[in-house]
Amino acid sequence: MTDPAAPGLPAVHREVRLARRAGDEELTECHFTVAEVPVPRPGPGQVLVRTRLMAVTAAMRTQMTAARLPMPSFEPGRPLWGAAIGEVVAAPGGGLAPGDLVQHPLGWREFAAVDRDRVRPLAPDALPFPAAHLSQGATAWGALRRAAGVREGDTVFVSGAAGGVGSLAGQLARRLGAGRVIGSTGSAAKADRLRAELGYDATVLRGAGPIEEQLRAAAPEGIDVLLDTVGGEQLRAALALARPDARFALVGALSSQLGGGGGLSCPVELDAAVLITRRVALRGFGLYAHPDLPAEWTAEFGRGLRDGSLVFPHTVLRGIEQAPRALCELTRGRHLGSVLVEV
Repeated sequence: MTDPAAPGLPAVHREVRLARRAGDEELTECHFTVAEVPVPRPGPGQVLVRTRLMAVTAAMRTQMTAARLPMPSFEPGRPLWGAAIGEVVAAPGGGLAPGDLVQHPLGWREFAAVDRDRVRPLAPDALPFPAAHLSQGATAWGALRRAAGVREGDTVFVSGAAGGVGSLAGQLARRLGAGRVIGSTGSAAKADRLRAELGYDATVLRGAGPIEEQLRAAAPEGIDVLLDTVGGEQLRAALALARPDARFALVGALSSQLGGGGGLSCPVELDAAVLITRRVALRGFGLYAHPDLPAEWTAEFGRGLRDGSLVFPHTVLRGIEQAPRALCELTRGRHLGSVLVEV
């Protein structure tokens, strides 16, 4: 069925909505519903985009709760959103043409009417394949290069090393000159891949004994840099092993986001004496505060993908109806790297 007012476009499309908020229970597909609704018409200053690929991330699990967050929460009965790649269908205001490839923030739907200033045009030759634009590498690159300032010979610990950020962070730490790179993960199979393919020298395995003891065995002389996506016990262990002038970049709190409450609160007791005497610097890092970083990262990533010095670990599920399953599987640790949905 097509829309007679817009030849070639279907009259309806599908979008994924939040059916009910998620609390402490395990996330399931019952928390979502797929609705068939009219294809939107772009208003003044908007662009109509046909979504081709979308990303799912751990932060989306947090946004499904009733927790007070620094970003908007998803609302029951309304579609979710997130980073997506698509093709321009109509751009009444000019500046873009049908067929242009763009990145936009309204994934979880097949078509989106997006404000022009929220659409980022993508050069067709910037990266070897479109999915690479949905990597979380910009966060890893910015945290390691700008927030932590990795130096030649540093020992770097990455918590949550098998996730979208961590699966690139090991490679990037090595690229920036790190002498030893250690990552944490939740399965032996992922640990093997981290060491064999993704730049890690050693791994710490959740559930295989105290994190601090494992980290001390992997880095007996301590660590210089932490890229933390997890918080909790892993942040405490890193603080215990911090060398003088260590730099910690904090980008996430997965131990809380995926572990139960779904919120961002992840309290950790800090020993002020350790921070002061070892001169440990803790810095939160958010990509939103660095608007110039995506272009810098795209150039770096493009070079690395083309010469083979970087790889992009990711899983693609096909069909927008698979998006709920994709997020559920991500929260259960089923995949290594980024999780994408081909719409």
